[in-house]
Amino acid sequence: MDFHSIYRHGFLRVAVCVPRVRIADPAFNAAQTIEALQACQAQGTALTLFPELNLSGYSIDDLLHQKALLTGVLLALESVLEASKTLATVSIVGAPLLFQGQLFNCAVVLQGGRILGVLPKTYLPNYREFYEKRHFVSAADTVLQDVVLCNQHVPFGPNLLFQAANVPHFRFHAEICEDLWTPIPPSTYAALAGATLLTNLSASNVTVGKEEYRNLLCSAHSGKCVAAYLYSAAGFGESTTDLAWDGHALIYENGRLLAESERFQLDGHITYADVDCQQLEQDRMRLTSFGDSIGVHAEQVGAMRPVAFAWSPPTGVAHLLRRVERFPYVPSSRTQRDKRAAEVYEIQVSGLAQRLQASGIQKIVIGISGGLDSTQSLIVAAHTMDLLSLPRSSILAYTLPGFATSARTLRNAHDLMEALQVTCREIDIRPAAMQMFRDIEHPFADEEATYDIAFENVQAGQRTSLLFRLANHHNALVLGTGDLSELALGWTTYGVGDQMSHYNVNASVPKTLIQHLIRWSIHTDQFDGGTREVLQRILDTEISPELIPADQDSGGQPAQRTEESIGPYELQDFHLYYLSRFGHAPSKVAFLAYHAWGDRTRGDWPDFMAPDKRNQYSLAEIKRWLRIFLRRFFQTSQFKRTAVPNSPKVGSGGSLSPRGDWRAPSDTAAHAWLAELEQHVPD
Repeated sequence: MDFHSIYRHGFLRVAVCVPRVRIADPAFNAAQTIEALQACQAQGTALTLFPELNLSGYSIDDLLHQKALLTGVLLALESVLEASKTLATVSIVGAPLLFQGQLFNCAVVLQGGRILGVLPKTYLPNYREFYEKRHFVSAADTVLQDVVLCNQHVPFGPNLLFQAANVPHFRFHAEICEDLWTPIPPSTYAALAGATLLTNLSASNVTVGKEEYRNLLCSAHSGKCVAAYLYSAAGFGESTTDLAWDGHALIYENGRLLAESERFQLDGHITYADVDCQQLEQDRMRLTSFGDSIGVHAEQVGAMRPVAFAWSPPTGVAHLLRRVERFPYVPSSRTQRDKRAAEVYEIQVSGLAQRLQASGIQKIVIGISGGLDSTQSLIVAAHTMDLLSLPRSSILAYTLPGFATSARTLRNAHDLMEALQVTCREIDIRPAAMQMFRDIEHPFADEEATYDIAFENVQAGQRTSLLFRLANHHNALVLGTGDLSELALGWTTYGVGDQMSHYNVNASVPKTLIQHLIRWSIHTDQFDGGTREVLQRILDTEISPELIPADQDSGGQPAQRTEESIGPYELQDFHLYYLSRFGHAPSKVAFLAYHAWGDRTRGDWPDFMAPDKRNQYSLAEIKRWLRIFLRRFFQTSQFKRTAVPNSPKVGSGGSLSPRGDWRAPSDTAAHAWLAELEQHVPD
């Protein structure tokens, strides 16, 4: 299948239709249904859902017992069935159907001129404005297993599970309105039996506040079931004798709202979304409690009756109908970003406070480079001292310039330490480094400019060794500064280097989030104007390890630009999120990255992105940087992560601690991931 097809990567396009209805006019309603189905077919939809009793209208009361009405419904169903012969999309329509003298409120599943099954409503509301037991029989009160409908023998029951024979993740179930309002909706067992798509044909009249409650129900149920939930409520045309209708359409995926219709529309409307069924299955695989629930409810799960059908993904469906955030660790909404930033600080500060109190230590030693990570750690340390009512002078901050330290970062470091009123000191590491060069007979000791890995790591090692000895001397704790992105890419010096500390508050915070946390400190006035000015300078400084001296004609630019070596952090953090959080194949990660960052993507950017920072990447560039990420993440840096210091887990995106979210052998080869990337992502 074409790389750019959404169906190549485990997505299914679904539609929730709210057609205009004419009460007790099945022929009109059938025409509206067919028109909507044809529109969905044109969009490449796999599954299309309609409201409860959409072929008859829901609000017809005792007209449901009229022979003419029920005959008209059968004729309407036959016309929809006939039209479906030329349509690939699977549709679920609502109809009142009479079997063996019993009238049922039904969901009828159709595809390609075939009725795949009929699911009757189980829970019939009979309170307040509802009187469904006056007209219908519950699914719980019948022994029917199969019925004849439109001259077809079809399975019947609320426990039908529909499975596309050639698309394993295309499995769905249908329930009707009140079924969702119960303590254990029937779709719960369908989800445990493997259904990734749960659907609800609803009428659901509107009252004040009901819209919010529907959202809560659908969100919570989709989250608990680790499934998509499609909800369609009746709209314009239903009787307003005593009730009103808003035509509310919802599509949720694992608690997240993918799409929602505008309510109170006078015409029919369709709401589309692309559901990541593959990701749902990945999540279920990880959640041991989901698997345990299958065993606990084995009898009900085993009672589900599979119904197989053939379905082939349509071609040409390349535009993904869902927002793929460029920064998965940083919310696009400013309100949510601010809330996230405040909570991250609370987690980091409380973690460090607990460690200090548990150890009885009241001093912190920290190295300040003038870069992002040490800045964030120092801010957290300052907040921690404030929380514990300890003086900020108990933070012993050292800037440790070396052979490549720039005047800009050295100034940033001093200004930051002074602004935060911590104890500050500068120790030049070059004399100690020169002694080590002489001891190990490194050419640099003889003034030969040999900038190899030893040259770099001698400096990193000297800094960390100094910090630990200073901590011994002052009875203090060494606070680490390295972040999640550096751990993922192995951009740390192992052992006696920046990989090690007594405690690290940043180890599960990616670089893109650290940048935002510092921005948040600025725009929410966490500090005075002078401090905010220093923080902004640090944000504007190019990321560099500053271990190799720059040429004299460099114009002040660093010789090492981190992102030129390991890739743009904004893109590598994206790759990290989808590989570590969901375990997606590299080709799917590249597909998602292209929809988020590609050169054809939307023009809206988060408000924190300056115009000159709004990058776009071609698919070839994404593949290039993803290749580097895969090699570094899986093959060359796991041994560093196996020995990371303690650090609080901050976000649901995960951490890379071997005691938490990520356990892997240190001698893994990246061949499988690289091969999948090369085979399935075009150049």
